Amino acid sequence: MAHRQSEMCSKGPFLEEDIAQTNLGLDLLGQAEALLTYAVELEGKGRTADDLAYRRSERDFYNFMLTEQPNTDFAFAVVRQYIMTLYLAKVYESLVKVDDETLSGIAAKAVKEIAYHQRHLGMWVKRLGDGTEESHERVQTAVNELWMFVGELYEEDQLDLKIQQAGYAISGDEMKAYLMGEISNFLAESTLLVPESVYMTTGSKKGIHTEYLGYILAEMQYLQRAYPDAKW
Repeated sequence: MAHRQSEMCSKGPFLEEDIAQTNLGLDLLGQAEALLTYAVELEGKGRTADDLAYRRSERDFYNFMLTEQPNTDFAFAVVRQYIMTLYLAKVYESLVKVDDETLSGIAAKAVKEIAYHQRHLGMWVKRLGDGTEESHERVQTAVNELWMFVGELYEEDQLDLKIQQAGYAISGDEMKAYLMGEISNFLAESTLLVPESVYMTTGSKKGIHTEYLGYILAEMQYLQRAYPDAKW
């Protein structure tokens, strides 16, 4: 998500929004770096956060397919990020309460950042949805095309169940009820419609992705792969 946000740099509709979109990406990058740094510390194998980010293959990533969808236009990017922001808000809200000072600390900082993201992106969804005929059509198209990726946000596997039992996350049913309630109400306020399609993609939890992740990794990992162990 941070990478997709970085692609918005210099592409905002006006200067202030261009800066705002870039700052959203910086927040997400900071959250990712903090979590990856703690992950390698817990792993204890001498790896770094950069190793996890830059030296994993596509099938070793388990991000939701929604996060890798391209910035087709501004409305598309805003809708994608808004949906993920709703999800992250609930994830970090749960992690703030865990008995792990490092993880709860990361989550506490992220909760504040994500609250701003939700307000800012929500403002844009409403502004576009209740704006001109073209802006309404563009944002409704974005909702329609991204809808099939929402199901993965509340899908469960055995790891999810273990995490829930340990008190680190809410259940898939709770996440689904929360997301569908928030999204439905907000789309109605924005004069937008919830898509009728019930088809939802699946596979991220098994390392299966859309074609777009490979292109992201090729760009993001190029320098590390071309110059292994380079220092700068």
